[in-house]
Amino acid sequence: MFKCTTTNCKGVVTPARYSAGYDTCKTCGEKQARMVKWTVGIPYGKGAYQLIYDPEDLKMTNQKEIRK
Repeated sequence: MFKCTTTNCKGVVTPARYSAGYDTCKTCGEKQARMVKWTVGIPYGKGAYQLIYDPEDLKMTNQKEIRK
């Protein structure tokens, strides 16, 4: 078992989870995952779907005229 790298956490990381590249326990990993906000959009015409993290980028997706 490995120790969770989050400050003030006494949780443990299982060897399978650690070998998958995670260094936090499941509880801390869940908290971190819920803090990340994203959506899927098409930033240009006939383009592929992409993850968009910045709300300003989302306003500019696939628009004929720039929104202000």
